[in-house]
Amino acid sequence: MVQVMKRWVVWLPWLAALGLLAWVVRAVPLTAVLETLRGLTWWQIGILVVLNGVALVWLMGRWWLLLWGMGWRMPLGMAVGHRLAAFGVSYFTPGPHFGGEPVQVLLAEKGHGVPRRTAVSAVSLDKSLELLVNFAFLLFGVLVTLRAGLLRPGVGEEAIGVSVGLLLFPVGYLVAIWGGRRPLTGAFGLMQPVGKRWGWYGTAVNGLAASERQAHQLCRQSPRLFALALLLSVASWLVLLLEYGLMLTFLGANLSPVQIIVSLTAMRLAYLLPLPGGLGSLEASQVFALELMGADPAIGLSASLLIRGRDVALGLIGLWWGAKMMG
Repeated sequence: MVQVMKRWVVWLPWLAALGLLAWVVRAVPLTAVLETLRGLTWWQIGILVVLNGVALVWLMGRWWLLLWGMGWRMPLGMAVGHRLAAFGVSYFTPGPHFGGEPVQVLLAEKGHGVPRRTAVSAVSLDKSLELLVNFAFLLFGVLVTLRAGLLRPGVGEEAIGVSVGLLLFPVGYLVAIWGGRRPLTGAFGLMQPVGKRWGWYGTAVNGLAASERQAHQLCRQSPRLFALALLLSVASWLVLLLEYGLMLTFLGANLSPVQIIVSLTAMRLAYLLPLPGGLGSLEASQVFALELMGADPAIGLSASLLIRGRDVALGLIGLWWGAKMMG
């Protein structure tokens, strides 16, 4: 019985993804999607590629900046490659883009001699800033959607509650680190009654405590650098929003800024579902959002295919880079 349950747990996300994809294919004629994609010109594709490249370098340069603030120099190109490797692992792992952080730590440690505690500290701060900005936009998007009258009051209140709850995690962690506390070390310490049986447990707790102390030192001693890292996160999100809006416009949608934010919020919610790379949920969210706002759902599916192709390509490049660096 236990084995059967385990198999269901493994296969359930894939079955859900296939179900969503089947709904999308039935809802949108593929001929309409192909016709929409054919309308793109090379200069439009070029603009989207450039904007996405700028956003990626800024997003991934945040980790490079944090390492620099901790006294470790790494070529920006190498930092972007290592961050892509982490993205590749996270992207193809079921869930909301977690799983690649250990790869990021190992690449910094093995390839550049960064002490593990420093690498863990930089990755923790980098991930916290990423989640902070992501969940802040999610809350903003839900509020915009509610104000636009696209959510029922009860549903809107629940969505706001979930968004605030998610936002509290990175905010709470960063506030605790700034105040000199060690939240992850404390959480890990709760496992002591069981963990003391494991030989590696004490070393892991001590290493985590050292990492969080180093993160605290960076926040207190280099507040401007920390603020710059946060500014990079916000700026890259604005570029991604611009890229997304232009993509929909190039595909033929005539949406207001509010409608673009609503559609992008639907996409971010889709990525929170426990599906590998948001498979099925991304496509369904864009078809549903565009149709809800009176636009051609074929544009939504076309946009999701462009996003899917971009992310898969970046993920595969990241996996190749990680295998090359660790091989």
